[in-house]
Amino acid sequence: MTGIITIRGRGNFSSGHEYLLGPYNPEGKEPGYVAGYEVIKGLKAGGYLSAKEPEFQVTGKFWMTEQGGKGSIFLELRALNDFFVEQSLELNPARKGFSLAWITLSDKGSKGQRLDESGPLIENICSSTLDISLARGFIIPDDYDILKSLLVHLSLSSGFDLIITTGGTGLSPRDITPEVTMDIIDKRLPGFEQGMLSYSLTRTPHAMISRAVAGTLGQSLLINLPGSPKGVRENLGVVLPALEHALTKLSGDQSDCAVRV
Repeated sequence: MTGIITIRGRGNFSSGHEYLLGPYNPEGKEPGYVAGYEVIKGLKAGGYLSAKEPEFQVTGKFWMTEQGGKGSIFLELRALNDFFVEQSLELNPARKGFSLAWITLSDKGSKGQRLDESGPLIENICSSTLDISLARGFIIPDDYDILKSLLVHLSLSSGFDLIITTGGTGLSPRDITPEVTMDIIDKRLPGFEQGMLSYSLTRTPHAMISRAVAGTLGQSLLINLPGSPKGVRENLGVVLPALEHALTKLSGDQSDCAVRV
């Protein structure tokens, strides 16, 4: 990624703390950024902003509407060091590894009435195989609008590379994950779906009622997994060998897909 982002305004930043930065306002008291729109647009979750060394990691990005109907892109940043900006600091954007967001669909889990094991398991399995630069988890109720809003935000605003849901793929009245996913994806990935289903059918006939969907939205790969830890482990294990190649291609890699034998 090319381009410079300049942080302007006096401010202390502490390692491990999260900061929300908007465009710099000379009349304001808070630090802000100065950069071209294309540079800010190109920032993705998991990326880094470096001076002599990485100073921030991008954890998210969103559009905020302000008074009068105008708006701006705000950056969610995690400081990686303790440092002080006196007047300005020039930063270079860079990418390394992949960003992962997992979403657990559970009415009880979202209320703290059930311990979520499946979401953290997704993170552990993916981190054991992929170079994960950033992982964030979300536990939400089985609600169509909430899931749709979150998926669109994580993909098109924050730019997560890999977004995996767990739960809501069956036949219960509130199982809406496949419907939401189908409503927003650009391209469907039947190979992922068929691979997971074929393996699951060797484990249990109940797999026949799974409606899990996989596809792409923007430059993000979306995958639905079952809600149980067992289902997560088995289904994710099927698609895991193809994830790095799929994510690399989705990010714009133009190299030959052929494998020499």
